[in-house]
Amino acid sequence: MVGDEGDRRVTVHFIGAGPGAPDLLTLRGQRLIAASPVCLYAGALVPAEVLGHALGGARLVDTQHLTLDEIVAELERAHGRGLDVARLHSGDISIYSACAEQMRRLDALGIPWDVTPGVPAFAAAAAALRRELTVPAVAQTVILTRYGRRSSAMPNGERLADLAAHGATLVVHLGAQAIGEIVDELLPHYGSDCPAAVVARASWPDEAIVRGPLAGIAPQVEQAGIERTATILVGPALAAEGFRDSHLYSEDRERRNR
Repeated sequence: MVGDEGDRRVTVHFIGAGPGAPDLLTLRGQRLIAASPVCLYAGALVPAEVLGHALGGARLVDTQHLTLDEIVAELERAHGRGLDVARLHSGDISIYSACAEQMRRLDALGIPWDVTPGVPAFAAAAAALRRELTVPAVAQTVILTRYGRRSSAMPNGERLADLAAHGATLVVHLGAQAIGEIVDELLPHYGSDCPAAVVARASWPDEAIVRGPLAGIAPQVEQAGIERTATILVGPALAAEGFRDSHLYSEDRERRNR
């Protein structure tokens, strides 16, 4: 961002670009992209329509095949030239964005940055399922996690079975390739009839949805050919019926200024 002359501060804008549909980009995100002469983005997950908001002649850098060092070098180069950067990540910056290590590097280099949130994949998946993940007297907790077969090891105490023991609505990212293993870990805690769903590429034109009881979901996912960019959801809230109304709109709730 540009302040008084001699006090020029260039910012790297980390922007959540949403789950895929270009119109799920926030207005703030769109404005920052349009104002930044440099745009770094994850090519496999950020649609071309989002990049269409960039300045004419902006430097567009696809980061999907770059190392962390190479990405930070691009950010540092732009900073040295006095150019703001729109750093796009799919979904929301707060989960599984791999932004923390970039932010740490920028802090060490003295490069200022800020964050603009985006629509996360799990929210887009819930919307595709037309379900609220928290239902009165059924589920009031949502656990977001991932499956660590081919990525960074999970911390102690965060094994899938440990999380499943809570019986809350469980959302598993990055696990479609291991759906059979995941089901095996969840069955003792949720039971074979527990509602489950897998949403692949939520909000994209080729979005795919698989639903069914937990015990039978894996064969359906494999038959549908879903292997990546998918969110797995498990819990009673996914098929809850006959639940009581929320206290929020209850006649029994005390209201002021009625």
